[in-house]
Amino acid sequence: MTLRHIRIFEAVCDSGCNMTRAAEALHMTQPAVSLAVSELEGYYGVRLFDRIARRLYLTEAGRAFLDYARRITLTFDDMEKTVRDWEEKGVLRVGASISIGARLMPSYAAAFRKNWPETEVRVRIDRSDNLEQALAENELDFALIEGMVHNPDLIAEDYLEDRLALIISGRESGTVLSKEEFRSMDLLLRERGSGTREIFESAMLAADCPVPDPMWESLSTAALVSAAAAGLGVAVVPRRMVEEVIARGEVAEIFVDGLRLERKYKIVRHREKKLTRAAEAFMDLCRTYHPGGEKSVQDIP
Repeated sequence: MTLRHIRIFEAVCDSGCNMTRAAEALHMTQPAVSLAVSELEGYYGVRLFDRIARRLYLTEAGRAFLDYARRITLTFDDMEKTVRDWEEKGVLRVGASISIGARLMPSYAAAFRKNWPETEVRVRIDRSDNLEQALAENELDFALIEGMVHNPDLIAEDYLEDRLALIISGRESGTVLSKEEFRSMDLLLRERGSGTREIFESAMLAADCPVPDPMWESLSTAALVSAAAAGLGVAVVPRRMVEEVIARGEVAEIFVDGLRLERKYKIVRHREKKLTRAAEAFMDLCRTYHPGGEKSVQDIP
């Protein structure tokens, strides 16, 4: 018994239980329609039609079967339409590391919705290492990550330049410290596994400057900014997250001689993942749309 049998049975019922009219509607021969109905009755071992005076009449079993047939074909047709329209009207699962999620993702999602209003965008904001795992397990279509990518099954594309900022209270912005001066300060750092923490530790290693144990360790960038403003140490945070508090003079941005804190945001996806047109469109938007005037990688000389 196949969907074809069900559709033929429906067509016979819709044609007033007339196989000839059903055959014309289906562009089939009348014997082929009759055979399909006979195969259905043989398969289930019941009569779906009574045959009286060369006319067909639905039996009680036939009426029950027709009720199921209507539901089956309606569900199948709905599935066909939904799946065929999935590229434009499906669900897009996007991940973002915490800084990108707080600063950029709302603008990306709002801009995307204008051109793809029927696509539902579900966003997960998490640490970079957790996003990598989600990509590997196909829980996300792609992710925007600010740290390094470790899983060899993932493809990472640099798309936006950023840098980390060292902020502190009670100093002049622009002050340049030696490595020795910097290492004597209390550090306020993001948690291990975050992109910010990993980039900072890699930069310190490249500058031959061991990282002391932090005084504060937090999941929250806002908590680190508040601690720095209260004079509790120097916080290492994404520069775009603290532009306004620096401009208001609540904290000062300092620099360390020989310490380079530039980084690039990345679009990351699984190398075997087949992306929909909606996902490709969202990634294109990230490459070209930069709220606040940030530079894309392509814009950097």
